[in-house]
Amino acid sequence: MNAQSPDPVAQSTYQVRFDWGGRGAARVTEGVDIVVWVDVLPDAASSRSPAEVIGLAPEPAAVLQAGLVDATATARWILAEQERLGRRAFLAIVAAGDAEAGFTADDLLGAGAVIDALAALGIDDTSPEAAVAASAFGGLRRAVRHLTSASTAGRAAAASGLSVDAVHMAAALDASDAARVLRGGAEASSD
Repeated sequence: MNAQSPDPVAQSTYQVRFDWGGRGAARVTEGVDIVVWVDVLPDAASSRSPAEVIGLAPEPAAVLQAGLVDATATARWILAEQERLGRRAFLAIVAAGDAEAGFTADDLLGAGAVIDALAALGIDDTSPEAAVAASAFGGLRRAVRHLTSASTAGRAAAASGLSVDAVHMAAALDASDAARVLRGGAEASSD
């Protein structure tokens, strides 16, 4: 299933890939089994709907939505899916932020948290881009809550009416034990 692309930006030689936004998803989702859309502080004005996120993923890839609150739960779901497949699963971790709209520290930290949790479970064949995201999270793990609320996205969320407590809740690392599955893989639905 994972045909290697000659396109160097596809990161297709790696099990765990990372990029930003819809354009990034188009670059790194070729041949993947699972797409994880990371959106820590969804912005109602610009965030993609779940249907649009699913549309970014190739058939028959599973699609999950994740953030800081469910990074480890997402990684566990991915490991279970890999075991169910009986082979190495190829993943695209896509931060919702987009370079066109500006850097989003919250989504980088969320994606890094998912990639870090995957590595802790043994899924660690990461592209350099994914390794950088995981390293950013690892180095800043203790400051994630503050950085999320102080980031541009955190300040914008507060300005749009989201309470500081709600922003802090979105940055509560591993507060949830459940992965958010938007679409299961095709092989899962035929079992």
